[in-house]
Amino acid sequence: MTDGNGDPRKGGAQPQVEEKKLAVEYPTDYTFKVMGLQGGDFRDYVRELFERLMQGPLGPDALSEQPSSKGKYLSINVTVHLTSEDQRRGIYAELHKDARVVYYL
Repeated sequence: MTDGNGDPRKGGAQPQVEEKKLAVEYPTDYTFKVMGLQGGDFRDYVRELFERLMQGPLGPDALSEQPSSKGKYLSINVTVHLTSEDQRRGIYAELHKDARVVYYL
């Protein structure tokens, strides 16, 4: 008989379950990477999107950008102050639904 982990020496013992710890401790400053098609207003669009999601203005240094090597895409790093994992997941959910965002991390 095995314990479910393939070790017959342990008889019917239950495997120990470790509690997973979050990789992010809150509150924290967190950087999202948002990519979209290079366009005249994509940076402003991302700023407005995050200001809506964060319910307030972003600081002057909250955004940095990097165009793709061929200039088709624009990658924008957005650093915000998060207070919970739910808040972080909510932002990712909104980015996932947004048609102008082609990729995010």
